[in-house]
Amino acid sequence: MKLEEIAGKLNLRVLCCDEGLSREVRGGFVGDLLSDVMANSREGDLWITRQVHPNIVAVAVMKEHSAILLVQGGIPMEDTLSRARKEGVPILGTEINGFEAAGKIYGLMNP
Repeated sequence: MKLEEIAGKLNLRVLCCDEGLSREVRGGFVGDLLSDVMANSREGDLWITRQVHPNIVAVAVMKEHSAILLVQGGIPMEDTLSRARKEGVPILGTEINGFEAAGKIYGLMNP
């Protein structure tokens, strides 16, 4: 499923890099512990997190995630947005929590 389709259906805010919305989302991963994300997420995942610091971009690039979704109204640091722009990593935002976001995304991808 395309990232833009998920973003549209769930009314997600695009915080950075809308040119990457055509990326394919193959799965998802929910986690805030970077070592866990590095060990267990997969290429093409939409990473759902509360973390807002620049290191999330480095992890997303290393794991080749489709995008990062910040939940619970998380606002990325300016350094995070700058790094995401440089690397071309889309960052999306929502007010809902990670559990609800994951459930809705899973439902869209597995009707």
